[in-house]
Amino acid sequence: QVQLEESGGGLVQAGGSLRLSCAASGRTFSSYYMGWFRQAPGKEREIAAVISWNGRSTYYTDSVKGRFTISRDNANQLVYLQMNSLKSEDTAVYYCAADIISFRPTGWGRYWGQGTQVTVSS
Repeated sequence: QVQLEESGGGLVQAGGSLRLSCAASGRTFSSYYMGWFRQAPGKEREIAAVISWNGRSTYYTDSVKGRFTISRDNANQLVYLQMNSLKSEDTAVYYCAADIISFRPTGWGRYWGQGTQVTVSS
């Protein structure tokens, strides 16, 4: 079991940068794949980025490739999402998620944080 809490959201100008953090607690944090999802107004949650348990493998949705970077610090039980060149379309609630298996298009995400709001002004 793992508990997740996001932080770092806020208001940023288009073209700016923001770093989200996800603090995890639990004895088996390093065993989990970690991901960042986001939910824009009126839309369902979508995957933004995923990182494997050892940090060697990552996945990014096409809309954020080259702009977002996911990373993890297992020693301190932290996962980050560095967001650069932000666009108004990136405005959403961002959620940290964890699962014992690698990413799947549907049904992935065993544990979830409460979310943090990111607003990008044009």
